[in-house]
Amino acid sequence: MTDKLRVTVRVDLDCAQAQVAAEGHVTMENVRGLYAVMKRANSITTGLRIEIDMTGALVEPDALEQLRDCSRSHHLPTHVDPLQSEYRLSILAPEETEVRAEVLVLAA
Repeated sequence: MTDKLRVTVRVDLDCAQAQVAAEGHVTMENVRGLYAVMKRANSITTGLRIEIDMTGALVEPDALEQLRDCSRSHHLPTHVDPLQSEYRLSILAPEETEVRAEVLVLAA
């Protein structure tokens, strides 16, 4: 697993859905890169559902919680999207054990 964040975007315009798949290490510092990709994907068409797939990534708990907050509120943070556009987000998180294991590794 690499410390770099790698993102792949798949868009299905017929179903009005995009998948943003993250691999590597998602941190509080680089989660802003995911926000930029999400904002760009949301601009493609009105009502696009965006699935954030992080099952192939190590995710810091704070970054995961921030992404979940965006999913619950249907908005990105104000500093990313000052206009507060509506986002239809779903989060596919890694298994909880993987998130906890990352915390243990960082603490060691």
